[in-house]
Amino acid sequence: MKKKIERPIPEKKIRTVTELIRLMKESSSIMIVSIKNLPDNQFQAIKKKLRQDAVIKVVKKSIITKAIEEKKDSNIDKLKEFLQEDTALIFSKLDAFELSAILSRNKSKTRAKIGQEVEDDVTIEPGPTELVPGPVISELTVLGLKFMIEDGKITIRDKKIILKKGDKVNEQAAGIMSKLDIKPVSVGLEPLVAYDLKEGKIFKEIKIDPERVLEDLKSRAGRALAFAVKIAYPCKQTISYLLAKAKSHENALSGLIKSEEVK
Repeated sequence: MKKKIERPIPEKKIRTVTELIRLMKESSSIMIVSIKNLPDNQFQAIKKKLRQDAVIKVVKKSIITKAIEEKKDSNIDKLKEFLQEDTALIFSKLDAFELSAILSRNKSKTRAKIGQEVEDDVTIEPGPTELVPGPVISELTVLGLKFMIEDGKITIRDKKIILKKGDKVNEQAAGIMSKLDIKPVSVGLEPLVAYDLKEGKIFKEIKIDPERVLEDLKSRAGRALAFAVKIAYPCKQTISYLLAKAKSHENALSGLIKSEEVK
């Protein structure tokens, strides 16, 4: 029985594994991100923007696995189950959630492909377009859009939602969105999971949309303020409202007293 000849490990692979281990030791967080459907030019642009805050590595799954095993850290070892095709590793001194917020801000809008899911409702707004009558009329009709012809071009008459959040893009919707230059899909590095080396924790829910978070905080703050005023809770934020409320009550009582005196 012939002995299996062990081939030497390529020097390039050894250097890559060594570099990954070094980055693991020097970083505060390690993040696995999806690069699926991300065009190379946009990937390079994001990589350039993040170079002050993070190092992005796209390497084979087998090499990442080897580096994780060599690191001999039980928590980092858990990252192996999240490795998949079309992923990259990000090493950073930043907190994982701070890094996720930066990734969210560096997304860009692009045209949707057939079969892709839309993140929000896709709405066609009323108004003039550059579309001329022709085959496009049947596409507009299929989508239920109401239109008219003005000066040889198509004008959309009524606002219409052609795709709802979570819907997959069909051929008709893709065609119209392309013709109207509607870009409903955000592309960028999508966080899948992160490991915080300081806390020794794995975080799975790390997608952050700063704008939505801010709007949610504003909404919650508004409701909290209204409730505090309602129960007459005195603090810096409510005192002006409470004084104004007291003044209006005083005016109302004064009016009642005067009306009683007249009687």
